[in-house]
Amino acid sequence: MSDDSQRFPARPGADPAAGLPELPVAAELRACRLCVQRFAATATAHEPRPVVWFARGARVLVASQAPGMRVHQSGRPFTDASGQRLRDWMGVDEATFYDRSRVAIVPMGFCFPGYDAKGADLPPPPICARTWRARIMHDLDPQVTLLIGGHAIRWHLGLRDVTAAVAGWRDHAPRVFPLPHPSWRNTAWLKRNPWFQAELVPELRKTLAEVL
Repeated sequence: MSDDSQRFPARPGADPAAGLPELPVAAELRACRLCVQRFAATATAHEPRPVVWFARGARVLVASQAPGMRVHQSGRPFTDASGQRLRDWMGVDEATFYDRSRVAIVPMGFCFPGYDAKGADLPPPPICARTWRARIMHDLDPQVTLLIGGHAIRWHLGLRDVTAAVAGWRDHAPRVFPLPHPSWRNTAWLKRNPWFQAELVPELRKTLAEVL
């Protein structure tokens, strides 16, 4: 974890979800069963489990892709190695990241979509964003939005080339930061693009320090 995370102290003894004004759509979303048949047909044959982690008033929006298997099991977003890397990029500790009064995590698909034939996560089903995303965005007013990976970048910015979108981050900052997915699968991408860690990450941490 970066030393920058020390700028965001934890709130000891506080439940980040307690007493927060919940968006009307949240209860509906938790009960969503649109993809029952789709998920039953995957290798894991799992049930839908929407991971809902947002509240009105959050200053930062993390627009991510979809939960992985570990998140499906925990019910808590980014409880995996990609979450550690993302929090390092942001310069925040776990208490800040999971404080829904400050950070809203709204993926393009709210349930784990299953695995493809090669063992990689399937893409988020488009029906999820079509059904829920506009309603949620209407009730959120973040000061900073992080677009994690190609699906979020396409939905929010209409751009298809992830590398070009991230390289052009200055066109959108400080309100929006397009980012690669923090998965270990993108480690080679990070090595090929050292400007990301050297230029974008410090500016992202600086912006979040001011907002949070």
